[in-house]
Amino acid sequence: MNKEKLIEFIAEQKTAFLGSVNEEGYPLIRAMLAPRVIDGNQMYFSTNTSSQKVKQFLENNKACVYFYKRGRFKYQGASLVGEIEVCEDQPTKDLIWRFGDKLFYKQGVTDPDYCVLKFTGKSAEYYCDFKIETIEL
Repeated sequence: MNKEKLIEFIAEQKTAFLGSVNEEGYPLIRAMLAPRVIDGNQMYFSTNTSSQKVKQFLENNKACVYFYKRGRFKYQGASLVGEIEVCEDQPTKDLIWRFGDKLFYKQGVTDPDYCVLKFTGKSAEYYCDFKIETIEL
């Protein structure tokens, strides 16, 4: 598996699992919609500014994102480690905004409770067929 194939694998998945570290140093995992934009080792997720994870990332920007695909006879998984930046600037919010988002953010793309999590991956572990490969991003 190389970096390009890894990005293709990630782009096919509908769900991501995002890990943060809470105030007591414990990891927390939550399911997220797949990243809206993938640009090399950077991924952009939409979320609520008021969410607990935003507070956690502002205090500790270390993060992990996990993707998987479970087939009938094959399981593939990719765990990426890196850092999260909480983006509240309008150009970044505009970048990933979708029409249906107004359902969640009543004031639209300028809603103060809408922000973007920009994940920058450093490395990944890809698992398939009982083998793990490390990929530098």
